[in-house]
Amino acid sequence: MSTPIPDTALQLRSLIRSNGELELSLASVPVPVPGPEEVLVRLEATPINPSDLGLLFGAADMSTAVQSGTRDRPIVTARVPDAQMRGMKGRLDEPMPVGNEGAGVVVKAGDSPAAEALLGKTVAVLGGAMYAQYRLMRAQQCLVLPEGTTAAEGASCFVNPLTALGMVETMRREGHTALVHTAAASNLGQMLNRICLKDGIGLVNIVRSQAQADLLRAAGARHVCDSSTPTFMDDLTQALVETGATIAFDATGGGRLAGQILACMEAALNRTAKEYSRYGSSTHKQVYLYGNLNTAPTEIQRSFGMAWSVGGWLLTPFLQKIGTAAAQKLRERVASELKTTFASRYTKEIGLADMLTLAEIAVYNKRATGEKYLVRPQKPASA
Repeated sequence: MSTPIPDTALQLRSLIRSNGELELSLASVPVPVPGPEEVLVRLEATPINPSDLGLLFGAADMSTAVQSGTRDRPIVTARVPDAQMRGMKGRLDEPMPVGNEGAGVVVKAGDSPAAEALLGKTVAVLGGAMYAQYRLMRAQQCLVLPEGTTAAEGASCFVNPLTALGMVETMRREGHTALVHTAAASNLGQMLNRICLKDGIGLVNIVRSQAQADLLRAAGARHVCDSSTPTFMDDLTQALVETGATIAFDATGGGRLAGQILACMEAALNRTAKEYSRYGSSTHKQVYLYGNLNTAPTEIQRSFGMAWSVGGWLLTPFLQKIGTAAAQKLRERVASELKTTFASRYTKEIGLADMLTLAEIAVYNKRATGEKYLVRPQKPASA
């Protein structure tokens, strides 16, 4: 027996007002009716990724957060520092839905053959507004999950898997043969490690603690460097000598790490240089910043010649750049290896209302390795 479709359902909204106040709330919104090429997905699972938190909290100082409302309809407010309001100008006074990806069951479909073929299927979806109970999608945007795959298993099959595959594909397209990854014990980092082991690619994993290093080594990682140790620079240089990595993807963003990676790349190249050059190695060294775990300014202390670059890297522009056919091949690999290479692990499952409690925010907003949350939009608020 199918579950009745309600007229309205909950959707999480993030609003930054012109007076500098962030408000997070659950809004009742009409459940949309699919057009001919569309389907209605009853969302069952959606992850909290670091990339979701920027839109969710904006530039608010969450240490000022206050919770009000009811258990089922909590409201969280916080102050945005005056110095940060300029960067929020484009979203002021506009309630914004949040959540990049998720998975669920198609419960209603338009009358096109492509849409009707999805009715009753469990699908993964990407496109924003996933912290909600229902989501209208174009049929062609849905990835049908393999038989026997649950929504929870498929909820994270876009952002982290495609980011990890995108890093490897960027490495290849730009002429590098091995890569470096920071915050490497994260869910994304563990996926990247499995990809590189399977594909025979040299990977240097940078972590911030012995526990994280142990986790990756237990998973088969061959090169793990702990940035908290006094021998970090020497360890990193040796790993770069052994792998030949000249491209890095840095999740921390701020601080000195990007510059340290470039310096160690230069040192590794100089160990095999046949002659001295006052301009440094002619081999190009690239660091891409793709996250902002460290919100401090990025510090580059130049000691690595002139053949280097630091830039930004994001998944969506990358997929647009490589084109539909190449992007589809990456998605097909994710679907085929969803329970192995691209499996995600969660420390806790919460409902939409639980997302707006100060206790849960204090945990998932830390963006700590090994504390990934899964949101269950149909789950009632915890008692």
